[in-house]
Amino acid sequence: MAVYNYDVVVLGSGPAGEGAAMNAAKAGRKVAMVDSRRQVGGNCTHLGTIPSKALRHSVRQIMQFNTNPMFRAIGEPRWFSFPDVLKSAEKVISKQVASRTGYYARNRVDVFFGTGSFADEQTIEVVCANGVVEKLVAKHIIIATGSRPYRPADIDFHHPRIYDSDTILSLGHTPRKLIVYGAGVIGCEYASIFSGLGVLVELVDNRGQLLSFLDSEISQALSYHFSNNNITVRHNEDYDRVEGVDNGVILHLKSGKKIKADALLWCNGRTGNTDQLGLENIGVKVNSRGQIEVDEAYRTCVPNIYGAGDVIGWPSLASAAHDQGRSAAGSIVDNGSWRFVNDVPTGIYTIPEISSIGKTEQELTQAKVPYEVGKAFFKSMARAQIAGEPQGMLKILFHRETLEVLGVHCFGYQASEIVHIGQAIMNQPGELNTLKYFVNTTFNYPTMAEAYRVAAYDGLNRLF
Repeated sequence: MAVYNYDVVVLGSGPAGEGAAMNAAKAGRKVAMVDSRRQVGGNCTHLGTIPSKALRHSVRQIMQFNTNPMFRAIGEPRWFSFPDVLKSAEKVISKQVASRTGYYARNRVDVFFGTGSFADEQTIEVVCANGVVEKLVAKHIIIATGSRPYRPADIDFHHPRIYDSDTILSLGHTPRKLIVYGAGVIGCEYASIFSGLGVLVELVDNRGQLLSFLDSEISQALSYHFSNNNITVRHNEDYDRVEGVDNGVILHLKSGKKIKADALLWCNGRTGNTDQLGLENIGVKVNSRGQIEVDEAYRTCVPNIYGAGDVIGWPSLASAAHDQGRSAAGSIVDNGSWRFVNDVPTGIYTIPEISSIGKTEQELTQAKVPYEVGKAFFKSMARAQIAGEPQGMLKILFHRETLEVLGVHCFGYQASEIVHIGQAIMNQPGELNTLKYFVNTTFNYPTMAEAYRVAAYDGLNRLF
């Protein structure tokens, strides 16, 4: 057994692990990365964010082709199978792996491919694919092993028609009808993707509103759009059992209803990847979903061990995970890069996409904040008309007395890009965070960004 000494060992090469490893390495520390795959990138690159967003992009292109009158003049609508569309995602994955592999090489980070677990508080034992065991001794260790889909014990995920958000990438056909159980972010995104391929989707939600953490008007807009696009949403329903049959799946609901489809996609929760880490050897405990608890410095109950990314829970976003990993390493190297990551925009890649930051109308009403609303509807925006993307709107919530921007909510074309302008203004200190910025700044025309100017004027016109 070979023994290696490091300043920092990072477990998991997803966004959180990569952010941690790069920050520690750039601070002059000797760093090792351990990952259970034979390629870097983590679940984000191989199973989650990258493949699902690449799939979504391809499906959007297909939808545009099939609905654009200009293309109809040269040919009939085309049908694409799910496996065909998946090929484009595979190309992106390989490019991402190549880029990220280069980061580790350039920053002199040693990468160990194998299953890592704690022997003690400063020792990681890595079981490599060939059975060789390597021992890594480190002053500090960062856990960034991510998460995987939660799998209830009473559902047979070995059945060929039952999938989760990881195994759906191995789907070898295009179902005519699909049940998506769980209407969280992942469930809504995949419902959009399959709907765009012409699949009839039954989206089962155990809550009374889609993505209830969103501003209610945005949530309602998504529900309306789903209802127009082959997606039937069933609210306040819980499964009783899932029955796999030869030609499909039957979902039995506690309400007594039954739904049959060609396949079922389970999207109801995730579990932290902590069960193989040997945490019992160091006294770090996990909650019922396999997540570890950390403080604002991303330190666990063991002073030299840190955690970041999906393995610590909220907000379970790739963007936040990278910053959390970087901040965890910042806590170790003390180079001024630490921050508690809580200024996180939502990015939901349904079709159309959703993004928001700050307070919702519900929250401001409950807090009795005197706010007003400014809206810009995309159907009136020149850039949206040019792109053939009339659905959606930008909504700005602001204090009616100080004009401080309190929240930005966007539904539609390029929402995940648009939101960052509002985020930048909201982060300005004191009186610099003001709605007046949007009316006193010249925006390129035509752009989607100019929706801020339109929404600001709309909001100011409501004041009296």
